[in-house]
Amino acid sequence: QAQLVESGGGLVQPGGSLRLSCAAAGSISSMPIMAWYRQAPGKTRELVAEITSGGNTIYADSVKGRFTISRDNAKNTVVLQMNSLKPEDTAVYYCNANRLNLNWWGQGTQVTVSS
Repeated sequence: QAQLVESGGGLVQPGGSLRLSCAAAGSISSMPIMAWYRQAPGKTRELVAEITSGGNTIYADSVKGRFTISRDNAKNTVVLQMNSLKPEDTAVYYCNANRLNLNWWGQGTQVTVSS
């Protein structure tokens, strides 16, 4: 099974940017879908963005135009570039790998947007 490790979270002011990285111990080329989810305190986990093996992407309406997801199969990494951050983006962000009905999750990285 895949082992995923997120990094790049931290504290940033509104309007700032962060780059989250998800490193996989194994190959992600076999994973049809890689995605980023987030969960704020007291709220359910929600899909932020996903990318297929073919490079097709889907974004939550709340992040369209601000976030960009990409994958580098050769480096076994998935990146979430976050720009124009808002306080409502504050959450723990999780990397996800999906194949059929199986899911693998990272441990999460905290993103806090505050002045």
